[in-house]
Amino acid sequence: MSTTDRALRAGLWALPAYGVLLGLSTVTHQPSIDDFDAYAEYITTDVFLISHLGASILGTGLAILGAVAVTGYLVRGRTAGAAITGLVLTTIANVFMAAAFGSATFVQPGIGRAHLAGVPGMPALNDDTAYGPAFFATALSASFVLMVAAIVLGVAIARADHSLRWAGVAYAVLIPLFVITGFTVQPAQPVAGFLLAAATAALAVRLPRTPPAAPRGAGTLLGGRSGDQQR
Repeated sequence: MSTTDRALRAGLWALPAYGVLLGLSTVTHQPSIDDFDAYAEYITTDVFLISHLGASILGTGLAILGAVAVTGYLVRGRTAGAAITGLVLTTIANVFMAAAFGSATFVQPGIGRAHLAGVPGMPALNDDTAYGPAFFATALSASFVLMVAAIVLGVAIARADHSLRWAGVAYAVLIPLFVITGFTVQPAQPVAGFLLAAATAALAVRLPRTPPAAPRGAGTLLGGRSGDQQR
């Protein structure tokens, strides 16, 4: 086994780790800013800090590494174009997601501590910075691109080989489901994360054992060459 193959095999396991971190980081959710006292108490906890540093921000890096590894296998086969597109979108989305998570990690706790210390005007400052228009534009657009990226890369996985079909479908469905439940049914969000971990763990085992499918048209080309040789 070459160094490249070993690196790709290791990289595939970044995706299950990513799924686990998604699940763990969403077991608890911060209270609504409408109850600013409860919100301030939560965002100043170690759980909030560790969740964002150790799960959300690290998770974006693992998501990119995992997508690189998947594409490293798929680029050899017929779904290379879709895999590369999915990788590009995954990278862009997660870089912007990391920026949004960084804002939450380093801005919100300071605002929370100031509010709990009795400093006036913190809700308005929170609305202008931690939850300002720039933050929402970044987070929402990155979330949308992340869902598109998951669908594109998931379809590439599913079409690469019939044995990978359910893993590709799971990838294409569970990441958008994770994003959507974060806005709608938050208790279901960690479930989506842990299911993603299970699906991508199976992918990490199966993908290296799957021979790359020939690009479309290769069979015809090879057949033509064989015919030429016979003539």
